[in-house]
Amino acid sequence: MNDEQAQRRARQRAGAKLGFYIHLTVYVLVNLLLLAINLRLSPGRLWFYWPLCGWGVGVICHGLSVFLGRTIMQRMTEHELENERKKK
Repeated sequence: MNDEQAQRRARQRAGAKLGFYIHLTVYVLVNLLLLAINLRLSPGRLWFYWPLCGWGVGVICHGLSVFLGRTIMQRMTEHELENERKKK
């Protein structure tokens, strides 16, 4: 791998991590706002946790894909390269 390819891959990884951190920040801020709205307008009936849980699943999946997906993809790629080399 040359320097240009390494730099491109590093930029992609950094962009993916930044995207996750932005997603997480928006998740926290929006859900704090939903909590405040819920407690202000209908404190006897709590509903804020439904979007918190649903969106939370998405945030967790996003985090797993960013932080673990690369490792898994790299292992799978190396495995496939090894299989290709054995065929030759």
